Amino acid sequence: MKTKDPQGNRVPDLELKLVRDGRIEELSTVEIFSKRTVIVFGLPGAFTPTCSNAHVPRFNELASTFKKHGVDEILCVSVNDVFVMSAWKREQEADKLTFVADGNGDFSRGLGFLVDRSDVGFGERSWRYSMLVRDGVVEKTFIEPDVPGDPFEVSDADTMLHHIAPEAKLPHDVLLLTRPGCRHCERARLALQEAGVEWEEVPANLRVLRAVSSTPTTPRVFVDGSLLGGADDLIDWLGLESAE
Repeated sequence: MKTKDPQGNRVPDLELKLVRDGRIEELSTVEIFSKRTVIVFGLPGAFTPTCSNAHVPRFNELASTFKKHGVDEILCVSVNDVFVMSAWKREQEADKLTFVADGNGDFSRGLGFLVDRSDVGFGERSWRYSMLVRDGVVEKTFIEPDVPGDPFEVSDADTMLHHIAPEAKLPHDVLLLTRPGCRHCERARLALQEAGVEWEEVPANLRVLRAVSSTPTTPRVFVDGSLLGGADDLIDWLGLESAE
């Protein structure tokens, strides 16, 4: 794939359709990038496997961490129309990202990232990359290598975060297994909210609970792949005062 590296150049001066907060907006790149620090990551297409399973989710997970380190906005760019991008954003529940519809490929072309993917029936699409833009100037790029298939080696969110803030602490991965009407599950939720810790929640039946923790009680709290325990264990781990 013949791509160019725009590092050191200004982003193209044009209009873009964005999907923000459930609304479709049209803004100039001057409005989007001027006097701001913005991460842009481009990918081949909405609803495609690597894009949906890895690229978008991790940038969304780390969005709050990026914000703590001075990033104003994260843009996900694809050569798709704005209605597809809007539907994809909803499907991904990527509420912390701004999806950009580069329908004619003008933004990708201006950066040097528009490539011919007719070999897989895509036509012209964006090559996969990520870049850091400060005040409209591309400061740093991470461009996937020119190899067959859909490489995903350097444009990921963790690589970008390490570039921006090498000492940044990654957020913990917290999972709650819960059951309806569980008072202690609500205590766990309130504790996580108070501590500002994000979490995922999965309703679980008795068999699932016994299989993963040898007990049917809820919540079952997992942190970074290991069972922490119940609500009291979570509150202790968070360093909060226990309250019934």
